[in-house]
Amino acid sequence: MSTDAPIRITLEQEEDYSFRIRFDDTTIADLMTDEPEPLGKGEGPNPTRLLVSAVANCLSASLLFALRKFRNTPGRLVTHATAELVRNEQGRLRVGHIHADIQLAEAGTAHASLERILAQFENFCVVTESVRHGIEVSVSITDADGVQLHGKARTEQAAS
Repeated sequence: MSTDAPIRITLEQEEDYSFRIRFDDTTIADLMTDEPEPLGKGEGPNPTRLLVSAVANCLSASLLFALRKFRNTPGRLVTHATAELVRNEQGRLRVGHIHADIQLAEAGTAHASLERILAQFENFCVVTESVRHGIEVSVSITDADGVQLHGKARTEQAAS
């Protein structure tokens, strides 16, 4: 993945809390998200589930890559991930902890360089390490007339 090319998505509200996500500049199929009841209809994953999925997927892919890099031929990986929701000081829900349990299809002794792989694979997981270290997030809101209501436009952020 090139570090020069930003990753772009477009999110469009379909109905109430249901949103269509388009993965711009790709041929990836759109993804529908929704909030669970009572806010939404629960017809798609909500952002919290997407976050947990992203962490679990990234860790699994990173482990698979590392195993194969050392010429191992792992069987099918199965990962179960759990997020614990906590309330912050203002009483708002936050993801307090994510645990990913990755299961190999074979005994650990079947893999060459396993100790080295296990010591390093998490460091190469873009999503997990970004979450662990905090991701800077900026927000801008523009109305239908193009008036900036909140935050700075992306071009202004790049200049500062």
